[in-house]
Amino acid sequence: MSLAVGFMLGAMLSAFLPILLFAGAPTPAVSSAQPVPAEGPGLWFDCTATWVWDGDGPIACAEGFKVRLSGVAAREIDETCRPGHPCPDASGAASRDALVTILGGARGTLPTGHVEVAPIRLRCLFAGGTYDRIAAWCSVPATASRPAIDISCAMIASGTALKWDRHWGRHRCPS
Repeated sequence: MSLAVGFMLGAMLSAFLPILLFAGAPTPAVSSAQPVPAEGPGLWFDCTATWVWDGDGPIACAEGFKVRLSGVAAREIDETCRPGHPCPDASGAASRDALVTILGGARGTLPTGHVEVAPIRLRCLFAGGTYDRIAAWCSVPATASRPAIDISCAMIASGTALKWDRHWGRHRCPS
């Protein structure tokens, strides 16, 4: 292993060690109801969502970290789009509200402007890191009355976020 590769692996391990502590559950088999990653170490983890900032995250997890949805881009809450990112027509607030709806609805607004959601357990597949967030493919698990919801796919279907080809890879939306 080259020194550069070793350094990169060491940096990734130290950056994502907290995730490893929360990944004690057995890795479920990938099915059409689960996100299918193009790449990544295959590390599944749970995130108990507590609040949302905008339509592609961050989603705050009660476990102590934040998740950015993989493969999608939404307007920022201030209505801007970051340079080089896809820029949907939908407003930042509309995108955020679509994500909040997917997560079960708003419970309130925090003084910071973040929208609080009733705690809901998400099942996520690690896809990398970005800023102070974990990039991941996340799903709302199935219930007796509905199938699992791939959140990135649901955001695209809502029309409030765009597929970001650069980060999409071979991900597939459930049919």
